[in-house]
Amino acid sequence: MKTIEIKGMSCQHCVGSVDKALNSIEGLKNISVNLEKAEATFDEDVSVDEAKIKDVISKIGFEPGAVK
Repeated sequence: MKTIEIKGMSCQHCVGSVDKALNSIEGLKNISVNLEKAEATFDEDVSVDEAKIKDVISKIGFEPGAVK
């Protein structure tokens, strides 16, 4: 399981937007977005480029942090 920090989420609508965006990336599964921790966790079926994940988050108006 990997975790990515996401800055800028302030409500459940933000959580839903991030969840939808991450679910649009082929290869990610078991996605869970946590507003209080300002992060999302996910598993990968296949290796997904971190830049692609960060780009998708940026395009919906949030600031992605490090992937751990």
